[in-house]
Amino acid sequence: MVDDHDLFRIGIRAGLPDDITVVGEASEVGAAVELIGERAPEVVLLDVHLPGGGGRKVIEGVHKRLPQVLFLALSASDAAEDVVAVVRAGARGYVTKTISPTELAEAIRRVAGGDVVFSPRLAGFVLDAFSAIPVKDVDPELDLLTDREREVLQLIARGYTYREIGEELFISAKTVETHVSNVLRKLQLSNRHELTRWAVERRLV
Repeated sequence: MVDDHDLFRIGIRAGLPDDITVVGEASEVGAAVELIGERAPEVVLLDVHLPGGGGRKVIEGVHKRLPQVLFLALSASDAAEDVVAVVRAGARGYVTKTISPTELAEAIRRVAGGDVVFSPRLAGFVLDAFSAIPVKDVDPELDLLTDREREVLQLIARGYTYREIGEELFISAKTVETHVSNVLRKLQLSNRHELTRWAVERRLV
């Protein structure tokens, strides 16, 4: 956990269930980068506004050395510029401090499992920020995919289940599974986690 308010960190720790273990805490950028390097946690719960440069600086200080560490932003701010800044840096999700302990635990589990987690309003900020980027120009590998496969790719990366994607696109869950298999094969990826990371790195989410 990285947050500059001691009482808030204490409250978060007390509210987390037994299956989520806190391996360390930090209150500013430099200490956070050092501690994450030592402990290599699965998920870092990260405040956006921190002494020493903010949550974005933490991600930038860790991402190249430990790309497997995933970041979930947890902030009092729901400003579009804050959301977009940490997502550009590499955060896999963004939730506000109004979230319930149960919802936060589920968000942590989903990020650890390879999903991207945003509230609907915050997800809108991210989509708006990247909507001006033509999909086919982001990466030549996307030219290997059909339009439907691209739709499925983006929804998978946003954390939708096969059933939810089917409902969104009016196709069966089995058809969704087939599209996902085709996307994985064409992009030479092994699983949903790698697919989600691939999409996030190319700002398709």
